[in-house]
Amino acid sequence: MDDLRRQLAALVAEAKAAGRFAELEAAWRELQSSPAAAPAATVPMRYGLVGDSPKMRALFELIGKVAPSDVSVLILGETGTGKELVARALHEQSKRAKKPFMAENCAAVPENLLESELFGHVRGAFTGAAGDRQGHFTAANGGTVFLDEIGDMPLAMQAKLLRVLQEGEVRPVGSNKTHKVDVRVVAATNKDLAVMCKQGTFREDLWFRLNVVSLQLPALRERKGDVAHLAHFFLGRCNVETGRQVGLSAAALQVLEAQRWPGNVRELENVLRRASVFAKDEILPEDLGLKLGG
Repeated sequence: MDDLRRQLAALVAEAKAAGRFAELEAAWRELQSSPAAAPAATVPMRYGLVGDSPKMRALFELIGKVAPSDVSVLILGETGTGKELVARALHEQSKRAKKPFMAENCAAVPENLLESELFGHVRGAFTGAAGDRQGHFTAANGGTVFLDEIGDMPLAMQAKLLRVLQEGEVRPVGSNKTHKVDVRVVAATNKDLAVMCKQGTFREDLWFRLNVVSLQLPALRERKGDVAHLAHFFLGRCNVETGRQVGLSAAALQVLEAQRWPGNVRELENVLRRASVFAKDEILPEDLGLKLGG
């Protein structure tokens, strides 16, 4: 039984990382039938996202409408709201689903390397370039490129990205040759790009190009009733991974539902994982390390 639970937990993690939402939902249903997942209630899930609040139902409807098209999408939302999961859902539900999905965090890559990551380079283009390398746009040809934290992309790179979007072709660093690519671009940010355009820190023409359709992800504090669903989901998964049967007390759930959650879903998951380690048979308010109404 323990081996089966570990295999199922690994399947959930793999399916979530790859954006295979049908597999994720099927694996989660099977996990719920495991004795170790007993504290988990049946949770509503769609596109790999847990939730049933009015704002999440509206988001699911928009994903269903936008995904089949090829238009660029700008995903807006606070940190930890699940922007990459939404980007993967758009890819998985599109005609490009069988082609690659390539993701890059524009804030995590140094400016001098970001161009190479996105567009590739040729041998000798810079120190350490020992051979030719495909960039994300070439590797994802026919599929989707997800640009996270697009608001942190340097202005010089914004101009180069705009040209790629306009011309549909890339030129690797150090090369004088271009080649055509066919990708759908999905970008995400937690910043106000309209304000950045006025300040001159983001190109207005790039903003118009990316913002064909925008999806606003609700903060967790705006998702009435979803904290309980998410808490049961995360705790059930923790139980399967550890082989324990830890429950969630009503008092602890009350504390969770009273939080503002500045880190949103990611913060809630971290709190539940930590609490499940220190709790005995049931998570109590003191196991959470939070204050009521904090």
